[in-house]
Amino acid sequence: MKMVSGFTNKTNFSALRLLQLGNPKSPSSSICFNYSPTPFFSTSSLKKKPKPRHVFDKIDDALALFYQMIHTHPRPSIVQFAQLLGTIVRMKHYETAISLFRQMELQCIPPDVYTLNIRLNCFCHLDRVGFGFSVLGKMFKLCLQPDTVTFNTLIHGLSIRGKLAQAVRLFDDMVREGYEPDLITYSTIVNGLCKIGDTTHAIRLMRTMEERGCAPDIVTYSTVIDSLYKDKLVTEALNLFSEMKGKGIQPNAVTYNSLLHAMCNLGQWKEVITLWNEMLDDNCKPNVISYTILVDAACKEGKISVAHDIVERMIQNGVHPNTVTYNVLMDAYCCQGKIDEAREVLKSMVIIWGCVPNDYSYTIMVNGYCRYKRVDEAMDLFREMSLTGPSPDTIIYTALINGLLQLGRLSVAEELFNEMSALGLVPDMITYSTLLHGFCKNGQMYKALGLFKVMQNSGLKPNIIHYSILIDGLCNAGQLTIARELFHGLSFKGLQPDVYTYSIMIKGLCKAGITNEAYELFRKMEVNGCLPNSYSYNAMIQGFLQNDDVSTATKILDEMVSKGFAADISTATMFVKLLCSDTTGELIHEIV
Repeated sequence: MKMVSGFTNKTNFSALRLLQLGNPKSPSSSICFNYSPTPFFSTSSLKKKPKPRHVFDKIDDALALFYQMIHTHPRPSIVQFAQLLGTIVRMKHYETAISLFRQMELQCIPPDVYTLNIRLNCFCHLDRVGFGFSVLGKMFKLCLQPDTVTFNTLIHGLSIRGKLAQAVRLFDDMVREGYEPDLITYSTIVNGLCKIGDTTHAIRLMRTMEERGCAPDIVTYSTVIDSLYKDKLVTEALNLFSEMKGKGIQPNAVTYNSLLHAMCNLGQWKEVITLWNEMLDDNCKPNVISYTILVDAACKEGKISVAHDIVERMIQNGVHPNTVTYNVLMDAYCCQGKIDEAREVLKSMVIIWGCVPNDYSYTIMVNGYCRYKRVDEAMDLFREMSLTGPSPDTIIYTALINGLLQLGRLSVAEELFNEMSALGLVPDMITYSTLLHGFCKNGQMYKALGLFKVMQNSGLKPNIIHYSILIDGLCNAGQLTIARELFHGLSFKGLQPDVYTYSIMIKGLCKAGITNEAYELFRKMEVNGCLPNSYSYNAMIQGFLQNDDVSTATKILDEMVSKGFAADISTATMFVKLLCSDTTGELIHEIV
């Protein structure tokens, strides 16, 4: 284990400081690195891990050997136990490994750092990092010296749980106590920082690595390059890419894929071709992700024939398209209304290439059929999926329910909703908003209110979209009193009306002839921090026109135009009809 000279054992204070990180009650801190300027000097080397000796097809065979070992006299060394436990962990039987550790303790078999690291790793895999810190405490109690692997495992466990601030604190403590982070330590923190979008800190840490003699590898560079691309800092990503190559680090497919994705999203096809050729010159073989990025970019530009050419070239080069590749093609066809062609892609991916469609594959097709009112074909595909494909999920049920509601087939949509609930699928916010909108649109307010109650009882908290749908339905059904009560009760539920909620209420009031209250609400919007938009202006203008108040409607029209909004078709049509019916010319004079 590499440590700063002079460090031999951790003090009780240091042990408690490190263990506090594992306490869920300890306060979290902001992400801040405290880099010590002191250089590191190696005084000892890391112990080599025991080489695995065991290979088992069944966990029962591994357990049989374990029980044989603990009853053998003289007992095998701790190294042999470590080899066996390591094998069990590689089989992903983490709970079993932890149970065996307890039995070793009962048999008074003393652990070493390596076996405790295995135990710690099990806890992290089981999302129980707090117990991992208790293993660290056990090391201190047994006067065993934790090594870099110990800290790497804990840092990784914290990072994958999203507790990056704690991971960084542990990293700082590790450095402060004299442990030298290795490439894995740095890369884990860099990866965590990039995942939360803190690329600036990730780059700073990468520079610190270099200063401390720990050179970033291809994984570290690729992680940061990908994060820069996601931050839309393409120039910076390309500069880092050039720096990496200048240091003799050969890019891999992951690195090139990040840059290809960036170039494709910017529509820079010349740069894409240059980068692709550079990739080939570097003897870096494009993989299925590389080709799929190009297919996706071509499809987004509506160039499906180009996308097909890329797929053909991909197959010729021995790279088989995967489900994602085919999904991209199907989605592109559906967006262009070529549903039959999309269905052929679905068939060919199964029959010709043996590629298994996933939930998203079927969702694309169901959405495509429903969008073009071919709901019966969507239902046929849905039933086919239920028999031969993956089990339908909430998303595909919701898509089909939406298609049925658009055609007014409420009873079938209800049956599907009840079916998904019976199968144990939990309706989400979108499922409820879809069904609510369908009921309200078709005047089924009793069912809409009933469904709203079911949603509340399910534990889901309706948001402003659900309330807006319900208020709109009530207004259209002439139930203005209930709509008013719901609208004015929003603030008590912790919800703020948005511009569409206000506009819906304004339209409802105008429909009932209460234009004064509607206008008051219109002016109140801005006071409450909700700026009127084109939709709300048009709703107010139409309300006054419906109630024969041309003068006020014209004033609001002038105000709307001065703010950069335009009359929609409905507003324009109403003005044209008024002008056509004006035989005296008074209206023209009033408007002008």
